[in-house]
Parts: sequence; structure tokens; C-alpha cells
Amino acid sequence: MGRLRKKHNWKGRQQPEPREDKKSDVVVEISDDTPLKGVDKSNALVLPASKAKKTKGPENPLAKKRPLTKKQRKNLEKVLELKEKKAHRADILTKLAEVQLPESELKLLYTTSKLGTGDKLYQAKDSTDGTVSSSGPPRISSLSGANCRRKRRHEEVEDEEQKVKEESESSSEDESDGVEAVEEAVKERDEQDQAMEVKIEEQKADEKKEEEKKEIKREAAPSCSKEPCQPAVFIPVDRLPEIQAARLKLPVLAEEQVIMEAVRENPCVVLCGETGSGKTTQVPQFLYEAGYASGSGIIGVTEPRRVAAVSMSHRVAKEMNVSTGVVSYQIRYEGNVTKDTKIKFMTDGVLLKEVQKDFLLQKYSVVIIDEAHERSVYTDILIGLLSRIVPLRNKKGLPMKLVIMSATLRVEDFTQNQKLFSTPPPVIKVEARQFPVTVHFNKRTPMEDYTGEAFRKTCKIHRMLPPGGILMFLTGQAEVHSVCRRLRKAFPYRPKRDQQEGEEDLAAELKKSKKKQKKTVSLPRIDLDNYSALPVDEGDEDRQAGIDEEDDDDDDEGSDLDLGDHPEDGEEKADPSIPLYVLPLYSLLAPEQQAKVFRPPPAGTRLCVVATNVAETSVTIPGVRYVVDCGRVKQRFYDRVTGVSSFKVNWISQASANQRAGRAGRTEPGHCYRLFSSAVFSDFSLFAEAEITRRPVDDLVLQMKDLNIQKVVNFPFPTPPSSEALLSAEELLISLGALEPPPRQGRMRELQRARMSCPISPLGRAMAAFPVSPRYAKMLALGRQQDCMAYLIALVAAMTVREIFQDLDRPVAKEEDSEGHKQRRARMAQMRRLWAGQGHTLLLGDLMVMLGAVGACEFAGCTPQFCEENGLRYKAMMEIRRLRGQLTNAVNTVSPELGVFVDSKMAPPTAAQVQCIRQVVLAGLGDHLARRVQSEELLDPKWVNGYKTPLLDEPVFLHPSSTLSKTLPEFVVYQEIMETTKMYMKGVCAVEADWVPKLLPQYCHFSAPEESPSPWYCPDSGRVRCHCQSTFFRVNWKLPSIEMDYAEGLERYKLFAKFLLEGQVCSKLKKYSSCLLSSPSTMLKTWAKLQPRTEALLQQLVSEKVDCREALLCAWKKNQKYLLSAFHQWIPESLHEEVAKIWPPL
Repeated sequence: MGRLRKKHNWKGRQQPEPREDKKSDVVVEISDDTPLKGVDKSNALVLPASKAKKTKGPENPLAKKRPLTKKQRKNLEKVLELKEKKAHRADILTKLAEVQLPESELKLLYTTSKLGTGDKLYQAKDSTDGTVSSSGPPRISSLSGANCRRKRRHEEVEDEEQKVKEESESSSEDESDGVEAVEEAVKERDEQDQAMEVKIEEQKADEKKEEEKKEIKREAAPSCSKEPCQPAVFIPVDRLPEIQAARLKLPVLAEEQVIMEAVRENPCVVLCGETGSGKTTQVPQFLYEAGYASGSGIIGVTEPRRVAAVSMSHRVAKEMNVSTGVVSYQIRYEGNVTKDTKIKFMTDGVLLKEVQKDFLLQKYSVVIIDEAHERSVYTDILIGLLSRIVPLRNKKGLPMKLVIMSATLRVEDFTQNQKLFSTPPPVIKVEARQFPVTVHFNKRTPMEDYTGEAFRKTCKIHRMLPPGGILMFLTGQAEVHSVCRRLRKAFPYRPKRDQQEGEEDLAAELKKSKKKQKKTVSLPRIDLDNYSALPVDEGDEDRQAGIDEEDDDDDDEGSDLDLGDHPEDGEEKADPSIPLYVLPLYSLLAPEQQAKVFRPPPAGTRLCVVATNVAETSVTIPGVRYVVDCGRVKQRFYDRVTGVSSFKVNWISQASANQRAGRAGRTEPGHCYRLFSSAVFSDFSLFAEAEITRRPVDDLVLQMKDLNIQKVVNFPFPTPPSSEALLSAEELLISLGALEPPPRQGRMRELQRARMSCPISPLGRAMAAFPVSPRYAKMLALGRQQDCMAYLIALVAAMTVREIFQDLDRPVAKEEDSEGHKQRRARMAQMRRLWAGQGHTLLLGDLMVMLGAVGACEFAGCTPQFCEENGLRYKAMMEIRRLRGQLTNAVNTVSPELGVFVDSKMAPPTAAQVQCIRQVVLAGLGDHLARRVQSEELLDPKWVNGYKTPLLDEPVFLHPSSTLSKTLPEFVVYQEIMETTKMYMKGVCAVEADWVPKLLPQYCHFSAPEESPSPWYCPDSGRVRCHCQSTFFRVNWKLPSIEMDYAEGLERYKLFAKFLLEGQVCSKLKKYSSCLLSSPSTMLKTWAKLQPRTEALLQQLVSEKVDCREALLCAWKKNQKYLLSAFHQWIPESLHEEVAKIWPPL
């Protein structure tokens, strides 16, 4: 269109558009009879007259812009402001109503006119209105006074409006051009006045009603009871003066009022306090002093680790100066809880078990979830459950408070999770740390030899910096022992006896070391309290502290900073003049060894704790001033598809790094030396990944189904697991029989919903009562046969507790101990062969070794000496003993008729019992079946002696230490697969191929029934049986043909009818088989429909779903004449009466 329009001289040919006269805005009153020049009804398109063009257009608009004088405009603006205030008055009243006190608190308020009168106030309240004398002071109503002031203001506003109207009218006479604008403004004001008058009248009526209600409440207040009035409660605590002085220095104590007000006013509170702020020990004491444990309820505190629960309970009891009966702890197998307990520390798993017994947790008034930043599985489940329990308790009039505490917390998971908390809980932050911690980054990041870097950094700290404990973070037990060995060799600590014997040698060594260390000793005179590191460049902090690598390495080759780099000359550079007291700390360490880190080191030594991430939580090691952080952590990862578990060393999160740094500032100002650069630190994730997202959740799904949570997908997880993990967990539980299988027919959407909301079965209820994995719970549920329950309890306890054997493959600490170490390894190998047994017991494999170890240890009294001699971990054996007792009690609760007890003199199982145990293990670990690779399948040399699993493409192997590694049975089941250099099966047991389709039909595909042998009737079971070929799962392993029930379908009804006519089902009908009008095999013919008698019998069987003897007996109980008419069609009429007399032929 643009091209057609814009042609040559288009502007010249364009017709001028008629001007729109701006005077059209002015309204001119014209009577209907006045004729207009040039305008009539017959000619509507006449152009306007030329005289109209001469009139000046802009005159009237200029006159319109100035209708009012300056004084009038000011008055009018004042009026409009007052109108706006009146319009907003309703909004102000509604906002005031929102912040008005509730009725329960208004009843507690009294007038200030009687303030200070004491008892007379209550006497006047109790007295009636008639007793008050008329000569008393006049009654003052603040509300009525406010109404009077409001009326006076309204009258003044009306007077001002009237004046403005008069002035505007007088000015309109002089300026006739602005009449119309003033009239419109006046009309608008009149309309606004009317609307405001209506609003004011409505407000007055509402105010009168409110006054009447308040007067009624005031009159009724003295007569009502004072139940809502709850006086402030304070429980005195008699603390020691030195403890009270130490408490006052904690940052969290300054926030006590803020915390307690938030707890009182909100059902749930999130408390973020930095490491060292004292929240773990002080918040339970705040709640105790506020009276939350004074009634029937107690204060519950959950910790993610057992060590923290035990140590914190002792610490709080010591601070409060009370016995451990008042502040107690409860972990999985032990506790000191009494009836007088007021504060209870426990692991989160213990509280989850209590939720199963008492969903509302009625004995708790406050529950504190501590260390929520670790995001353990049970912590997430507890927070989700408590988010529903707290409002339920409040509805029932049993209020409960929830406090979520953490040092570093992803608050958005709680505040922005509408599924978890509909109203976001308040977040209280305690910013200050108890003591400042200076963080030093490495200039370079060691990628491989980080343990060597940690060793060298510790040596420099020990030689150069002032006294103070050292805490080093490494990834695993092997690294901890390796570094401990190197540090002990570098800075040997000798007890007093050895020092007295070699006192002269030590003095000589001290003189030599002083000469060598003359320069280095004079360097480190640094006041760490006032030390500040300027972030000029990476590594500058280390250089200022005098422990940078480059400055020291460039000095002299004989510097002590090279110590430990070369193990072969470590003995030459050992320096006994500055002994280092080195202690390991990890979760598998014995409790008495763990307790050593909390004791003060020997005089003249420096404490050095080499730990895994166990020391990262709320455990406080006294005297730690320096932290060496390798920046890595070893985590267990599960493959969601294959189930293979592997330990991988990964970088930690920034939150974990800050948590580790905070360990240095618990008792005094400290320093944290990070063995990575700040650039690497910036690439760390902000928070650690929640554990629930990287592990299987089958046990959690079973526990939640036991709590009648059908749709686990809708559960309010703080961080929900993936839908694939939930689906695989439900499929596993269905295959184990713990959940009812979903329907197989229906609409697609309904089937998908049913798969994620399967109800729990009776077997699942029994399995949920056992505190073990669902696979092991299935083994306990099937353990009644052959009196195998005691053996299965011991076996499940050993399989649940990890690492029952000592790790004797790691190098020894001293060379002189190497010979004894070799002897211990030989002794352990001999004992494993002895415990594995011979013959039938050898097929039980690694599980028989575990069972034999548990039995031998119990027979010997489970002493530390026996465990040490035979390569067993004493801590693990004690845990197995406790778990056996717990499982025995659980079994007796579910099946009291069994009467199981813990037998310390348990005899080895017999051949029949071993076979039964192997079958039960196969039923529980059915999805962990592996088959040896056949010779014809060896396409790659790496598959030699390998096994194939249904879900893995790579081969798996038997560990060389396994008792079955020499025999290599065809089919085995395994406890788990661990990936190291190869993928090794752990906890292996041999099984037979023909057991698989019998015990694991849910994992097998069956062929059509074989024709030879033909199907037959089993008199024992009363069912039709047949032989079928089977293959296993998706890998199509061929299994032997087995005898099984005939598959459901019409063919089974036909076969049952044939056997019924032959007299195999009912012996009384056998004598009539020779008199039948047709052969019973007619039921199986393709042309059987042509005979009415076959259809009549088949229809009656199908209508009542009778395909076995049990169903037939049930049908005859309902109707004794059932099948009589159909059977009459198969026999002559002469026998009808005889058959009718014996019917039903039972």
C-alpha cells in the first residue's frame, strides 16, 4: 500500500483534512427552535461559513486554563486534600483493626486512671454497678471524645467548602468563560460530599457497634475466668560461677530474648547460628529455663551422629549442674533415659522410631532438629513429619514447638517450600562466632598428593607457630593412619619412663636441635590474636605467618620444612625435642580411642588430631587452634539403576569448608589453612547435596507406608528425591511382597497413579517392625522354617553392621611390628577358613564366615582380646550383640509363639538348616543374583572368572578373600557390589538354579505349559499342576523346567472340569466315570462348544471362579446344589436320583 500511495507529487494532490475546531469542548446552550445558518436536515454536508474561520481559536482555551484566582485555587486544593484524607480514612481504620489486640488480651487491660491503687482495682472490678456512688468521678470515655473531635473537624470542613462555593460563584460572574469548568468542579465535589457523608455515617454506625461490644466485654470481663492469662515461668538453674562466666561470652546468649519470643509466638522457628555460637548447648537450656520441660512434656534434641548425642548430653548436664538422669541421651543400642529426664539428646533415627509408635509425640513439648545442614535422610523425613505433627498438636490443644538449628543452612528449602510450611517460619541468625578465625588459602592446589601437603603444612605449624592444638581433615581411615604414622615418626612422643632412661641422650639431641633451629625459633613470635592477613595476593597470608612453601624451600636444604617428603630419610630428621601427641578420629574407631581426643594432651606436647569429616559436626575438641583442611571428602555413591555402591573422593561444599574452619575458633582465636586456592574455593558448590538424593530410599518408603502415608510422592520433603528413586523403591517393595501389587488393567493414568500409591501388605507391616533394610527384613519374616530364626537374626545383624573384620592390608606403623602384623594376617586367614566350614556349610560362603565369627566371639564372651587376636573389630562385634538383642525382641513381638532368645553357645547349623538359610537369603536378595560367565560367552579376556548381573554390562568378580573364590559356583547372590580397581561382590552365597523360579517367580518369565508331561491334578494342593520352562529377568538366562500351578485362564477351568468328571477331585464321583455320556477329555477339544453339556459345566465353574478344590468347597458351602444340574447332563437319567442323594459328593 505504501508504494501505491506515495507517487509523484502526492503531497500536492492530497486533499486538506478539515480542522477539528477545538471550541467543541465548550458547551453552548441553544434552544431547539433556533435555526443555524447553513445547516439543515436536507443538506448535512454543507461546509461551515467563512466567518467562522475568522474567530480566534486559542482564546477560549486560554480562558479555560485560568478559571479560578490564586486564593480560590488554594482553598479548593485544601478542600480536595481533606476529601482525600476522608477517603483514606476507611483504609486506615481497616489497618488499625488488623493490629488490634485480640479479645483474650483486651480482657486483661485496665484503665490507667486507677493505676497504682493496688488491691482497690480488683475490688472495684468485682463490685456491681449499683454499688458505685453517684458522687464519684464522672465516667470518661476516650472513644466518645474522639467522636466529638471528629464531628468538629467535619463541621469546619463544611464551612470551608461553603466559603469556597460562595467565592467561586462571585468569581464566575466576572469571568463568564470559566463558568462551565467551575460548575463541573462543584458537581464533582457535591458527589464526593454525598459519598463521604454515606461513608462517615457507616463508619459512625460501625464505631457505635464496636463501642457497645467493647462495653459489654468490659462489663463481662470480671466475671470470666482467667485461664488465658499465663504468667511467665522461670526455672532456676544453679550453675557454677566459672561455667556461668563462660556462658556469658557465647554469642547466642545475647539473642536469648529474640529466640524465646520467636519460639513462643511461632510453632516453628529456624535458627542459623555460626559454628562456635553455642546454639547446641544453650538453646535447650533456654527452653528448660522458660518452663517447656516443667510440665508433662520434655525437650527432645536430635543429632545426626551418636558421638554428638552422647557428648552433648554430658556437656549440657555439666553446665546445668544436674545429673545425667535429668539430661539424658538415647542412641540405637544404649541410653540413660529415666522417668526424671527433662532434656533428651538422641539420634534422628531414634525419634523416627518413636513417631511410628506415637505419631503425635505427646511426651515432647519441644523438638529441636540440630545440625540440619548435614541433610541426612532421617533429618529430612523428620522435618517433613514434624511439619504436619505440629499443627495437629495445636488443633488438639497440645501445643508443640519445632526448632530447626544449623550452622549453615539453605534457608530457601524451608522458607520457600510451600509444601513443607504453608506460612514460612521466621529465621533467626546469630552472626557472631565465639572467636575469630583467620583463613589462609594455598597458592597452588595439590591435585594428587594432598595428604603429603597436609603433612608438610602440619610440620610447619608445629615447628613455627605458638602453642595450640592442630585438627587435620582427611577423607578416609587409611589416609588417617598413614599421616598419623608419618607425624609420629617425625615428632616422636616418648612417655616419662622412656624419657628418664634416655635423659642424657635427649639433652644432647636438644642442644643439637637448638643449634639447627636457631634461626627458625626466632621467627614465629607472632601475636595471633591481633594478627590480620591482608588479601594482597594468594599465599600472602602464609608468607606473613612464615609458613609459605616457596620462601622456606629457597632457604637452606637442611630446613625442617622438607621433613616428611622422603620417607626413606624420615628417621634421620626425627625431632624428639618438640613431641607431637598424634591421635586419629573416625567413625569406625573404638569408643575408648575416640574419647582420647577430648582429654588434655600430656605435658610438654602439642595435640594433633587427624580426623575424617566426623569432627566437622558439633563435637568440640578442646584446645584446637589450627585447622588443616584438605578440602575433600569421601562419600558413598549409589548407582540408581544398577545399585552399585562406590566410595569417591570429591570436593566439599563451601558450607562444609566454613564449618571446618569454625572448629579452630571454639575455645580461642584460631587459623584455618586450606590446601587449595581461593579460585578453587569459589568453584565449590554452596551447600552439600542432600543425602536423600544420592542413596536408595526403599527402607524410607516402607517406613512411611507403615505410617499410612500412601502417596510418598506428595510427602513434604525439604529436598525431594527423584521420582525414579521412589519408583524403583516401590517396585522393589512390591517384588519383596511388602506392598500390594497394583492392578494390571485399566486406564493408563490410573495405572500410573496406582503404581505410586500401593498400600502396604500384612507382610510389609511385619517387615517394618524390624530396624533393618527391607531385604533383610524379608529374610527375618521367612525364618520360621527348620528353626533357623536364631541363625538368621545373627546373620542379619552381621550383614547390617559394616566392616566387622579389621583392615590388615594397610601398612604398619613401625617396622618392628611388621612381623607381628604378618602373623595376625595369617591367623585371620586361618580363622576365616575355619569359620567357613566344609561340605554343605562351605556353600553359604561369606555369610557362613560372618555367622561363624559372631558365634565364636559370643562363645568367647566377646572380649577385646579375642577380637584383637582374630582380626575382628571389637566395636562392630558389640554393635552386633546389641542389634541381635533388638531384633530378637522385635521377632518375639511379631511372633511371640517362636520364643527366640539370644544364645551365646549357639551350635553350628545342620545341613538342612544351611540349605534353608541359603533359600531364605535367595528370597531376600533375589534382585542381587549373578551367574558365572560361560566358556562360550568369553568374548573378552577381562570376563575370565567373572560373573554377569542383570543390570550391569561390566563383569563383577568374587573377592580373593572370599571362600567361594576357588570353587566359582554357577549362581550366587551377593550383599552389595563395591567398585575399587574392579567391581567386587561382597557377602556372597551360592544358590541352586532350580530354586530361582520357585522362590523368585516375580523375576522370571515362564513359557506355555509343556505337553509332555501333560498337566495333572495334585491331590495335596487341590490344584492343576504342570511343567514350564523359565528364563530369568531381562537377561534371559535359561533355568531348569519346574513344576508349578497351571497359569490362570480358561484352560485351567477346562482341565479342572476334566479332572472333576474323572473323579480325581471327588472320590465319590469316580464310580460314575464309566457311565458318562461323553469322555471327560471332550472338555479340552476344540469342538467342545458343539455339545451343550460341556458349555453348561464350564459356565458354572467360571461364574463362581472354581478352578481348585478349595474354591469348590466354598461354593458348595454357599449352595449345596451347585453343579448338580450340570453333572446330570453327563450321566444317564437313571442315575439322577442316586447322584442327587449323595450331592455334594464330599
